Amino acid sequence: MSTSTAVAAAPPHVENPPWSLTAPLFVVLNGGSGHVEAQERVATVKRVFQEADRTHELLEVSDPQHLPQAISRAIDLARLHDGAVVAAGGDGTINAVVQQVLPTGLPLGILPQGTFNYFGRNHGISSDIEEATRSLLTAHLKRVQVGLINEQAFIVNASMGLYPTLLQDREAFKQRFGRSRVVALFASLATMLREHRDWVIKLTLDDTTHTIVTPTLFVGNNALQMAQIGIPEAPALQERQLVAIAVKPVGKLAMLGLLLRGALGQLGDADKVSSFAFTSLTVSPRRPHRPKRMKVATDGEVIWMDTPLHFRPSPRPLWLLVPQ
Repeated sequence: MSTSTAVAAAPPHVENPPWSLTAPLFVVLNGGSGHVEAQERVATVKRVFQEADRTHELLEVSDPQHLPQAISRAIDLARLHDGAVVAAGGDGTINAVVQQVLPTGLPLGILPQGTFNYFGRNHGISSDIEEATRSLLTAHLKRVQVGLINEQAFIVNASMGLYPTLLQDREAFKQRFGRSRVVALFASLATMLREHRDWVIKLTLDDTTHTIVTPTLFVGNNALQMAQIGIPEAPALQERQLVAIAVKPVGKLAMLGLLLRGALGQLGDADKVSSFAFTSLTVSPRRPHRPKRMKVATDGEVIWMDTPLHFRPSPRPLWLLVPQ
């Protein structure tokens, strides 16, 4: 499929939410069921806010099933006291908070604690818990684009096909060998060496339709990640667009070669990779079957979703607290 760049639509006018450097902060943080490292993070956040005499409340979550209730509580408190919600965790945890915060227009702060932290790094937010917490004390608001897949928000990427399988394998490796980028790399290698399915999918791209064959379709909303793997359309993310990457059918060794090219920042130069920017993309799987639901990944979390899949930038921005 040929590369295509759509004309970005003018963003709707959205007023900045009110913000004060004394506004209270309501932090949703996974306490980790008593894990020492997690409790040290909790103690650090409390100490920094107390030393600065900043009004705050920590809503610790030890069971992920209780995360939605904690987020809802933080939103209620932020509305009541003209404050901000703060998400402490990896991109998946931050995504869960964004899902609920985005419709409210409330300010969002983050304390990134994941393996890659693409979202935080893209906006200059440190993964050091003390430094990130201190930066919230003097932070200002920044308008940030959020992607949507069937109205489900994503801040870094969303995908179908091989990539969700890779993420599931990576999580299994992390459970056995710990969370690190080396473990993530070996998990990716193991996935690439297995047999994988090729999908025939119809793409409705803005006003045109294409049919392609691909093992995976990846949609990015993070300029740092796109630039890091060498995708030339990365700047389009600053123009209210998303960026799609499709891999042509290849063998196992060729797939490993593409993984290596991505690690070296040269994926966009590969002749087996097609990338394009868009404002609206509908994905309709055709073969090997036409599923009514399929497995997709959003910000590292694998879920089931009805087809067809519709990708677009959210018309509502996320108001992110970023360092001065």
